[in-house]
Amino acid sequence: MSGFGRCSLAVIIPIISAMGIQCVPVPTAVLSTHTGGFDDFVFRDMTDFISPCCKHYKDLGIKFDTIYSGFLASDEQVDSCLEFFEAFPDARRVVDPVMGEDGECYKTYTPELVERMKELVRKADVITPNVTEAALLLDEPYRRELPESVAHGWLERLCRMSRSAVITGVIDTGEYVNLCLDGITGAYTRIVWKPLPVSYPGTGDMFASVMTGRMMLGDTFEQAARTATEFVRSAVKATMDNGQPSRNGVEFERVLGLLQK
Repeated sequence: MSGFGRCSLAVIIPIISAMGIQCVPVPTAVLSTHTGGFDDFVFRDMTDFISPCCKHYKDLGIKFDTIYSGFLASDEQVDSCLEFFEAFPDARRVVDPVMGEDGECYKTYTPELVERMKELVRKADVITPNVTEAALLLDEPYRRELPESVAHGWLERLCRMSRSAVITGVIDTGEYVNLCLDGITGAYTRIVWKPLPVSYPGTGDMFASVMTGRMMLGDTFEQAARTATEFVRSAVKATMDNGQPSRNGVEFERVLGLLQK
């Protein structure tokens, strides 16, 4: 949960709630701000909270339709996620492997945590890496431009780790695309989107949240990915038009109504 800057649970909770779905947050860490563009941010690891929380929900007899993991703060938290997966075996397992962007890992990530993330991904039904994260999962060098033929091969390998995968932010011969492979049906989808001359934190959280919610509402993997792509671009466009600094994050509040149709 990052306080200022619109990312992680501060984005996930309202987006999923806007789709009429109860979101039950289990913070893996609490930060004063996100880690991009801010110095001396305050960081608190919440590892000791997660396992007792899981046990409490289990004792209460609560059932979850989906378990969705995002930013993890330590190696131990992979074990905590696996504990949730085991405790609620009927839930869909969505893993957003939040590790980095633009070819670099985030400041809080270690090589050990990257390796543990591969373990978590192997238990997932759906994963939503960006190009950087896909490269890390596959031990491939980062490529800012990724030909679709190569990206498709990456998707096939990712779907041997999890059931279904989407790689976001692929640049192929000047086009920006999100590439999806439904490991259950075998359906491959190429979603082209027009880039905007801005960059904001939290867009990956937005994408994964919309996609998760839409799948819970019955959309196919492809439909959910298309809706998520359109929503993120609409939110970025609204923020750009309002002239806010990049590190303040995406003003997704301006377009939440799109998810309530």
